[in-house]
Order: sequence, then structure tokens, then C-alpha cells
Amino acid sequence: MAKRDYYQILGVSRQATLDEIKSAYRKLAMQYHPDRNPGNKEAEERFKEITEAYEVLSDEEKRRRYDQFGHEGIRAGQDFHQYSSMEDIFSAFGDIFGSSFFEDLFGEQSSRRHTARQPKPQGERGADLRVQLPLRLEEIASGVEKTIRVKRYLTCSTCNGSGSRSGSSGFTTCPRCNGTGQISQVSRSMFGQFVNITTCPSCNGTGTILTDPCPACKGEGRTLGEDTIKVSIPAGVYEGMQLTLRRKGHAGRQSGPPGDLVIIIQEIEHPYFTRQGNHLHYHLTISFPDAVLGGEVEVPTIDGTALLQIKPGTQPGTILRMRGKGLPRMETGERGDQLVTVNIYVPTKVTQRERELLRELAESENIAPKRRRKESKETGFFGKFRNNFSL
Repeated sequence: MAKRDYYQILGVSRQATLDEIKSAYRKLAMQYHPDRNPGNKEAEERFKEITEAYEVLSDEEKRRRYDQFGHEGIRAGQDFHQYSSMEDIFSAFGDIFGSSFFEDLFGEQSSRRHTARQPKPQGERGADLRVQLPLRLEEIASGVEKTIRVKRYLTCSTCNGSGSRSGSSGFTTCPRCNGTGQISQVSRSMFGQFVNITTCPSCNGTGTILTDPCPACKGEGRTLGEDTIKVSIPAGVYEGMQLTLRRKGHAGRQSGPPGDLVIIIQEIEHPYFTRQGNHLHYHLTISFPDAVLGGEVEVPTIDGTALLQIKPGTQPGTILRMRGKGLPRMETGERGDQLVTVNIYVPTKVTQRERELLRELAESENIAPKRRRKESKETGFFGKFRNNFSL
């Protein structure tokens, strides 16, 4: 089923501000929240839909891509979260509007229940990985699935990413923060008492200290290796475009979430096509008789070959348009055109017979360009000069 427009889902205009989008989401979330519609699958699906729309429209980059390319642009980026359960939504959006969001909407009990579903962050997030992917114009025209090989940190298979040889028993509570992952520092001034809360430097906010490191990864929870990843490239991508594969970057330390893999599109120079947006340019060289007499000639296109009609008397530099023979727009699939610039071939060597024929043609008024007649003695400048002084 085709997805509905995100602006229509939230009931806002395309010029809506972030505050208007946020307000619309709050109103709809209150109306369709499962706690207010127990057992109502339709309300649950509606809640997922409005949350999906909010995730895109509340993010500046995702909204820009959606406005430009539609749903296809969001899928191309592959950084959009598909919500499969209500727990998934609460985990991702529990703090969208602050810690009191669910409590304000649905009461304190609902707030505690939804907040409890959010897992405590563990380990350290892995770094993002950036890879350049060269593509031929033929691949850009049709879309392609590529398998790329990348060197990246992978989850340690010995400890399953925990970094501990003995599993959870290989960790102990951090003595510096007593397992809270935070350090509170109290300072006093003439204006009163201030509390500064920072991440514990000893455990990096996890609340635990590794005591029995895995020998394979030295407690990192990851090892450097090589991986193969399949990437689906939609038709119509362009030079410099970035596609993001979530969680396909370097693995995190000690069960930390992985980073992202950013695919940067490169266009391989084509031997005879040049690209301008979704249009393609091609230079066609024809013979002098073809230009004079016209006819059909076979020209290459991105999809194969096609016949192009040459009108009689076609001049050098004429641009002919082959509609629908260009590249597709990523957001609509509509094909651009192929623009063909006509050039006339001039041979550098001719036979004696060809030379004779060309000389015969040169005498024809239709073949030779219109030359300016030489001024006669009577009408030329010097003739007029003599005539004036001969009176």
C-alpha cells in the first residue's frame, strides 16, 4: 500500500514550523495512544503512522530530503526507522518533548511504564564509516544492488561484544559513581548552591568496570576485520549524494551501538554521454550528404540504440531532443531527455574522383555559401572616386 503524505498525516501544511509540527503530533498522539484505545489495532497503527511522520518532519535533513524526493528519498537514505512495536516507539520517542511528556499526556503511571521500556545505554557507540561508491550512468539509470567490501570493527565473536571473558560476572560496580554513571559536584556561591552533573570518567557512564577482559578483543568487545555489505542504490542518484546505512559502521565498544555506514555516490565518466541534471548530452557526427538529404541515423542511448530523424538541411550545431531517453528523477521516476548536438564530418583525405565531384558541387549555387559579389570598377570605392573627379 502506498504511504500517505506525512504532512497530511499530521494535518499541517508544507510551510508548517517545527512548533506547529510538534503541537500536531502531541494532539494526535493523545488521541490515538494505545493506553486510551486498549485493544484497538486501528488506533495502534495510526499511532505508529503519526510517529513515523513526526520523525521525518521534525528532523531538518530528513524533511529537506522528503520535500525534495518524497518517500523514495527517505528510503534512499536508508536512515529511517520503521517502528515494529509500541515499545519501539516509546524507546525512540520517550524524550521527544522532555521527561514529562508521557506523564503530561497519560498520567504518572503511564510515564513510568514507558520510561522503563527505554534500555540504559551500554558501552561506547562505534564510529561512522564513509565509503565512496563509483557508479556507471547505466547503473544510475536503472538502479542497482552493489556488494561492497569494507574494513571495519566487528562485534567480537568470542565475548559476543561484551568485552568480558566471563560474561556479566566480569564486570563490577564502578566505585567512583556507585553504578550511577554520573558524578555530582556541588559548588556554592553568593547566589546559592549549584549542582553540576557529569559523566563518570572511570566507567564512561556505564556504571560498571570491566574486571575480566576477553583475551580475543582485549576487553574492547570488537575486532578489526573485513565485511561484505549489500547496498541497494535507487535509480536517479547523483554525484556527491550520500546514502546512510544505519548501524553498518564500526561496532561499538563493549556492546555499544554500531555507527553508520555513509555511501558517497561517484559518477564514472562516460565515454560519450555527459550529464546535466536528469538530461543526457550526446554529440552526433554525420556526413555532409546526410545533413543535406536528411534521413534516419542510429544513435546510442543509455538503454541501447535508437533511430533519430535528421531533417534535410540540418545545420552544424543543431540540437535535437530525444524525449524520455535521459535519466530518471529519483523522486518521481520521470525520465529526462537526451539532447543530441549535430556535427558535420569533414574528411581530411579524398580520392581524385571525390575531389572532382566536390569541385563540380562547388560550382552549384545551392551548394556553395552565398558570397558577396566583388564590387565592379564602376561601383567600387575607387571607381566612385575616379568618377567624382572626372567630372
